[in-house]
Amino acid sequence: MATNAIKTLGLAAGVSTALLFTGFASQTFAMSPFQASYQFNYNGKNMGSATRTLSKSGNNWSYVFVAKAGAIASATESSMFSLNGTAITSQSFKRSSKILVHNNTMSINFNPSSKTINTKKDDKARSFAWKSGVLDELNAELQLREDLKSSGLKSSYWIADAKEIEARKFVKQGTETVKTPYGTFDTVKVVMKHDKPGRETIFWLAPKLDYTPVKMSHLDGKTSYGLLLSGYKGPTS
Repeated sequence: MATNAIKTLGLAAGVSTALLFTGFASQTFAMSPFQASYQFNYNGKNMGSATRTLSKSGNNWSYVFVAKAGAIASATESSMFSLNGTAITSQSFKRSSKILVHNNTMSINFNPSSKTINTKKDDKARSFAWKSGVLDELNAELQLREDLKSSGLKSSYWIADAKEIEARKFVKQGTETVKTPYGTFDTVKVVMKHDKPGRETIFWLAPKLDYTPVKMSHLDGKTSYGLLLSGYKGPTS
């Protein structure tokens, strides 16, 4: 269960950082490297920590999510992509997770030359027809921010995972002030829509920190888990 929580947090945080630009600040930022650290909680209990790090080399970008729940479980996700103006071009995505002695892996390779998107989860491989603009679970967050700073949020975004390429939607639900170990922030509250009853994912995004999520929560039946900001290095307003 701890591994599932960590992996879902990677997904949820990965599509949340800057969903809405209007409403708080007039200043915008170009995509810039940053690092954010979080407390990780499971069913209301502090279980460990997580970090999200964006870095670049030339026009090649790397976005990495790492979470640890003590000695019980850990997960790492990484996205490689390039940037053309404000448009992200996905290159590859990898995830590895471990709970006790059990390991799981997942990868996605975006192949424009062969017009395919290839995925592999453990020993199960799949191939999908190429679709322009498909994102992964981490760089989707960054594409949303770039769109909102220029042309505005799209009605949906195509995101690849191990089993499918799926359109996902996000809805703004007002504003809230959120207290974190790193400070108190005015935030935009955004909900990621799920088809499954009883499942809910919410993000609280801080315009002062370039719309980095300062809090997120995920509810799935009787299970809940979330992230709360504990540190940040990056652009501020």
